[in-house]
Amino acid sequence: MTSENIRIKICGLRSASASIAASDAGANYLGFNFIEGVRRQIQPEDGKQIITDYRSGKKTFNRPELVGLFLNQDPTFVNETARYTRLDSLQLCGDEDADYISKIELPVFKMVRVKEGSTPSTLNDLVGPLLEARHGIVLDRYDKKILGGSGISFDWTAAEGVVDRDNVFLAGGLNPENVQSAIKQLSPWGVDVASGVETDGVKDPYLIRAFIEAARNA
Repeated sequence: MTSENIRIKICGLRSASASIAASDAGANYLGFNFIEGVRRQIQPEDGKQIITDYRSGKKTFNRPELVGLFLNQDPTFVNETARYTRLDSLQLCGDEDADYISKIELPVFKMVRVKEGSTPSTLNDLVGPLLEARHGIVLDRYDKKILGGSGISFDWTAAEGVVDRDNVFLAGGLNPENVQSAIKQLSPWGVDVASGVETDGVKDPYLIRAFIEAARNA
């Protein structure tokens, strides 16, 4: 994967202005978090308004894929929220199995949490069946207390030969300062950032643009 073609996902968006900034800067995916109890959670009504305002306000012809994040929530709620907010795909961040995924109407990215001590072989055993089932992957650091978005990296060596496969995102602790190193080391298909483009917990348009520029110029 060349850096010019790398997929970039800006996640945890909570406003139309930040969504517009990410889209206009060249993001390929925009992530909206509907997971109960997390800091970046938005309600379906808020998500619909944000996405409506984003679509009417963006200045470029770039059309990122809109991704909704969910975790072990009722499939009916997930599908209804996706239709109501007009999402394009979903990121499932919990223990959702094949039976659960079979009830989901949109394409799925499944979060895989990378535990300490993981190797490319053990990680590939987790990722391989999901890719064979035509699902995407988001690799993030395992933390039993935090459901993603911790802003902490995992040992990137565990993802060597895994994250460069099609439809696999590298996440966890990325920011404008280290994303080039990650890309040079791993050549990932995609990179995913949330806290790394925030200032005081709020999406920062300057950091969003810096992240995307750094990723494209790796």
